[in-house]
Amino acid sequence: IAPDVFVVFGRPKGDRGSYRQWQEDNIAPQVVFEILSPGNTVKEMRKKRQFYEYYGVTEYYLYDPDENDLEIYLRQGEKLVAQEITQSWQSPLLTIQFVLTPETLKVYSAQGNPFLTTVEFNEQMQRERQRANLEQQRATLEQQRAEQERQRADAEKQRADRLLAQLQALGIPPEEFFGEPTP
Repeated sequence: IAPDVFVVFGRPKGDRGSYRQWQEDNIAPQVVFEILSPGNTVKEMRKKRQFYEYYGVTEYYLYDPDENDLEIYLRQGEKLVAQEITQSWQSPLLTIQFVLTPETLKVYSAQGNPFLTTVEFNEQMQRERQRANLEQQRATLEQQRAEQERQRADAEKQRADRLLAQLQALGIPPEEFFGEPTP
């Protein structure tokens, strides 16, 4: 049995193919999230909840996106007990907020920031990449402008040096031509 999403405190972070409680100092996931899919049966989900109850899960969340229905169970002694919720609920352990809107379930961080859907996250990442690309293009253009300005200044200095050399070759002191002595 593997939940869709779960949180375990007291275990090191790391990639695992699966969470095997008996290999994790027998620490149960404290929070479990299940999202119903059309293939899930009531019997299957009841067995999963009983399994989580038996193995020590503290908070159990079951969301049905088709019905936009959220069930929440909290551990009271040895049992996971259904909680009455209206439109919103705050996880005691995670302090994240669940808000049922007429259309969907929204989840907010402890700071009140919405968690993004995969689509929203991907769109935000795309916007960030575009912004970074625009900034890179601006920086490149600025470097090109600076390089062009440096080249223009170098060309002007070379022109002035040539004119100065021509004046000197003609025996004309530069200060007569420019009106002040040059170094």
